[in-house]
Amino acid sequence: MLLRAAALPRSTFYYQLKALGAGDSHASVKARIQAIYDRHQGRYGYRRITTVLRQTGEVINHKTVQRLMQQLGLKSLVRPKRYRAYRGAEGYAAPNTLRRRFQANGPNQRWVTDITEFKVNDQKLYLSPVMDLYNGEIIAFQTGPRPVLGLVKHMLKDAFDRLRPGDRPLLHSDQGWHYRHPNYRRLVVKQRILRSMSRKGNCLDNAAMESFFGTLKAEYFHLNRFTTIEQLQRGIVDYIHYYNHQRIKQKLKGLSPVQYRTQAMSAS
Repeated sequence: MLLRAAALPRSTFYYQLKALGAGDSHASVKARIQAIYDRHQGRYGYRRITTVLRQTGEVINHKTVQRLMQQLGLKSLVRPKRYRAYRGAEGYAAPNTLRRRFQANGPNQRWVTDITEFKVNDQKLYLSPVMDLYNGEIIAFQTGPRPVLGLVKHMLKDAFDRLRPGDRPLLHSDQGWHYRHPNYRRLVVKQRILRSMSRKGNCLDNAAMESFFGTLKAEYFHLNRFTTIEQLQRGIVDYIHYYNHQRIKQKLKGLSPVQYRTQAMSAS
């Protein structure tokens, strides 16, 4: 009588009844997806989680992982805007030699750098990193409460310590005043490094570093609460270590930057 009243075929009713009794066929995969998501504190989207599952022997399509993550309520994060340090035409601006070629055939061939800003209560913290475009590794960085030239100089000196005899990387930045300063130019020239700068007002010319800043803020800064600048500084150190050593990238064959570099060096 109920089936007739609902205009529902008997076969459909019993099919659904059987399906409910069978349980969730993806329960174990969902548990693993949730575990991977939690282990990386919500930083992995469906593509990276698919890669991790496949690395453990699971044969699964990325669309299936995406659908299961939607069922679990797991989603990606929005990326914020960045700090800008342009003060007008002060000093020498190098040409855009990099020309958005964000790849390299080996370490220490092409570097990119920039500065970004964080705010905790009424205090600010600035981060100045340099990235190797070979594997996206952050090879040196400095943090400080003010965006002074010393922040960039100390970062550069740490980066130069990574150079091997004969290394002459192209170093790309925007046209911020730090990178047009005579002292910055002297440091770079002393190492016989060629400078490159983004065109004025064109952030896409330094998209690789912009992408890192967006990832750092989405995966760490906006997922945590901070009461002091010192707490944030320590956390950034921990996150960059995680980013370099543990966080996998699809374009690096599912390896972290350090894993990719180490594997390539072993193969050669």
